[in-house]
Amino acid sequence: MLSQLFILSSKGDRLLHRDFRGDPSDPITDVADVFYRGVTALPGDQAPVFMALGGLHFVHVRHSGLYFVATTTAEASPFTLVEFLNRDFCGLLSEKNLGENFALVSELLEEMLDYGYIQSTAPEVLRSLTQSPPVSPSPFSLLDLGSIGLFGADTQRSKVAPGSAATRPLGTPRGEQGEELFVDVLERLTVVLAPNGTPLKVDVQGEMRLKCYIPNCRELRLGLSEEFCVGKAELRGYGTQVRVDEVSFHPCVNLEEFEAQRVLRVTPPQGEVTLMRYQLLDDVPTPLPFRLYPHMEWDPMGRLRLHLKLRCDLPPNNHAINIRLELPLPKGVTSVAQELSSPDQRAEVPPGSQCIQWDIPKCRGGAQVGAIFKLRSPAPPPALPPAAARFELPAVTCSGLRLRFLRLAGGGGAGQAPPPRWLRYVTHSDSYVMRMEAPPPPPLPAQTSRGSQ
Repeated sequence: MLSQLFILSSKGDRLLHRDFRGDPSDPITDVADVFYRGVTALPGDQAPVFMALGGLHFVHVRHSGLYFVATTTAEASPFTLVEFLNRDFCGLLSEKNLGENFALVSELLEEMLDYGYIQSTAPEVLRSLTQSPPVSPSPFSLLDLGSIGLFGADTQRSKVAPGSAATRPLGTPRGEQGEELFVDVLERLTVVLAPNGTPLKVDVQGEMRLKCYIPNCRELRLGLSEEFCVGKAELRGYGTQVRVDEVSFHPCVNLEEFEAQRVLRVTPPQGEVTLMRYQLLDDVPTPLPFRLYPHMEWDPMGRLRLHLKLRCDLPPNNHAINIRLELPLPKGVTSVAQELSSPDQRAEVPPGSQCIQWDIPKCRGGAQVGAIFKLRSPAPPPALPPAAARFELPAVTCSGLRLRFLRLAGGGGAGQAPPPRWLRYVTHSDSYVMRMEAPPPPPLPAQTSRGSQ
C-alpha cells in the first residue's frame, strides 16, 4: 500500500507527485524535501533502497538520474513496491520525456493505483484504458549546440564565435584554395555535484560535425578510437574504454566497417552535416573539470566571509577558458565586498541581479584560483544557494572520443597534395551545478561578567 508517490530530478526538483491517502503524517510540502536531503547527505552515490527518515518509510529506485520514490507504512511489503517502481512503461526516461508525457503518466498512475493499492499493471489493459497519446521527443537534444558554427562560423540562428579553434590542419595546407575539410567533435556537459564533491548527475551529449568544401568528394574514412563501444556490456581493445550509452548516425554514413574496425565510411554532401550523435550518462571516464571548495566563517565585523577555491582537474597540458562562476546571494544580503587572487579576474553583482558573477579568463589543468566574498546581512542566511559554472574546454572531450585518422579516397592526383583537413575538439558546459554546505551560525556576543561588590 502506497501513501505517496513522487518523481524527483537529480537536482531535487519535484517532477510529479501523487498523494493517494492524504495521511496527515505525510505533509505534501515536506515529504519530498525530507527524502532528498536524506539521500544527498549520505556518503557515496549508492543510497539504500529502503530508508526511514523523519518518521516516514521510503522505498526508491533510480533510473536515468531520476528518483522514483514511494512512501508507505511499516506493514507494507517493500519488495512489492520495488517491483512496482521498476516496471518500465515509458521507454527512455528523462526529465524532458516525463514533462512531455505528463498527462499520460498521470493517467497510468490513476489506472494502476486505487487509494494506494496496486491494481492492474498489464500493458495491454493499461493501453485500452488511457486516452492521452504518447509523445516521442527527438533524441539527443543538444539545446543550443546547433547555434555554434564550425570553427566559429556564423549560423542563421546565432553568431557565436567559440574562443578556440584548431591551430593546424591534419595535412599539409598546400591544396587548392577553397578545397578544405572541417570536422568538429562538440560535447555538452551537465553535472550536479553534492557539497562533498560526489557527482549526483553527469550527462554528456555530443555530436560529430563535418563541413566539406571539396567538390566531387567520393568517400571519406574516419577512424574512431578502437576502444569505442556502445553500452556497458561491450568491451573492446586494451586501453581506456570510450563508452557511450546511445549513438545514432546520419544516413550518409556507411557502417560496414564500424563493428569490426570502428571506421565510418562517409559520402559527404556539400555543406555541413552532423555525422553522429551520442550520449553518455553517469559513468564518465575522465575526471570532472572543476571542483569548488568553499569555506565560510564570520569576521569580527559581523560579516560572513565566503572563501572560494576553484580547482581545475584537467590534465596539465589542457586548460579551460571563458569561465564564469555564478553564485546567487542569500535573501537579505545588503552589501558584498571581494578579494580576488589575480588581477585578470573580475567579480561583480550586475544591477538588478541578486547573483555574484566571478569571471576567470583562463585556468590551466591542475591549477586553482581563489576569491573571498564578504556578505553583510541583517540576519544569518539559513543556507547558500548552489553555485553554477559556465566554461569552455578546447581540445577536450569528456567522453574520451578521438579520431585515429581522417582519409580521403582518391584525394589529390599525382604530385598533388591532398586538401587540408581541420579537426577540433570542444566541450561546453550546459549546466554545471556545485552545491554548498549551510553556513555556520554566527558567534554569540561576548558576555561580560560583573564582579562581586
